[in-house]
Amino acid sequence: MSKVNTRGYVLFAITVMLVGLNLRPIMAAIGPVLARIQHDTGIGDTAAGLLTTLPVLAMGLFAFMGGTLQRILGVERTVLYGLLALGGATLARLPFHGESGLIVTATIGGIGIAVIQAALPGRIKRDHGEKAGQLMSLYTVGIMGGAMLSSSLVAPLSDMGGWPLALSVWTAFAVLAVLGWRLVSAPRSGAGDTGGARLPVRSGRAWYLLVFFGIGTAAYTLVLAWLPPFYVRLGWSDTASGLLLGGLTLAQVVAAVGLSSVVDRFPDRRPVLYAILTIIALGLISLIVAPGPLAIPALLLLGLGIGGLFPMSLIIAVDHLQAARQAGALLGFVQGGGYVIASVMPFLAGLLRGAFDDLTPAWGIMLAGILVLLAMVPVLSPGHSLSSEDWRLQHAGTS
Repeated sequence: MSKVNTRGYVLFAITVMLVGLNLRPIMAAIGPVLARIQHDTGIGDTAAGLLTTLPVLAMGLFAFMGGTLQRILGVERTVLYGLLALGGATLARLPFHGESGLIVTATIGGIGIAVIQAALPGRIKRDHGEKAGQLMSLYTVGIMGGAMLSSSLVAPLSDMGGWPLALSVWTAFAVLAVLGWRLVSAPRSGAGDTGGARLPVRSGRAWYLLVFFGIGTAAYTLVLAWLPPFYVRLGWSDTASGLLLGGLTLAQVVAAVGLSSVVDRFPDRRPVLYAILTIIALGLISLIVAPGPLAIPALLLLGLGIGGLFPMSLIIAVDHLQAARQAGALLGFVQGGGYVIASVMPFLAGLLRGAFDDLTPAWGIMLAGILVLLAMVPVLSPGHSLSSEDWRLQHAGTS
């Protein structure tokens, strides 16, 4: 690789991480200050669950549009507009921090996240296909880094300037990402990427990937929304519970960074998936059996496991592609349906917390979901692709 190409790749990798930084603060910053938000706004447990459920649901529903937006606008403008929507929604929480304002901004933010997540892998596959595994891992490092910073710092920032300001400062990430994205987005002829593929709705393998991604992401959304309130209810302070989530997210970053350096050595992803899912199961068992004494082990286990599962879920989806033009459609389909599935878990946990004054049943339900994923892993053998028979079947039914 020439020095020019190396510099271009490094700049693109940094920008990918900057984009990733934006994709979780609008959700991750809520949990550590939820008690303050509920006190000031009167939001109940069920409505509080919606502050995570709605953006995740929007991420799911609008991810299906990834392929369409890629065809109309192109990858570059799709990601740019997503960043602008997400940054605007985050900033709007400063003046609009009532219950309805928080819910509306959560939904708009989720839409921005959705189109970014559906479109960015297409750019990665198109321009850096040989480094796709590494870039997808670095992308998730950015995602988890944003979650770590926002969850760790939101309570101290709230102490200094109030929680509305603490929820809105993360728009600075969007400014940095927009500047970086403009630098790496060369002008392209035509309105969009006209070769984008349709959603692979007739592919059984695509549905399998969707369910796998959805159940795995449910573990992340559940922890993101309810781990800090769970420990606040056990007597921890807002700051301590926020630092707990921040530490968990730091473990996710460590796992994602480690994965980025070794993932391409495992063309068969299944042994890695077995290890990751077992680690998550042990973390959930720790929360169920002894959440106080085992808080730190649970933090490490869940952080390392979820930090590995999220990028691996995306990587195995990308593994099923041979043409970059299919990336927006497949990733939009997998993430779209997957996030719809994942959005149920924070809302369900809010219902359970309101009914039983305890989140232990939610951890148990999630543990059952991880066991389901362990049973699904054997089917994810290498060598499968959606660019041949599955995709032709889909086109035959929808053209």
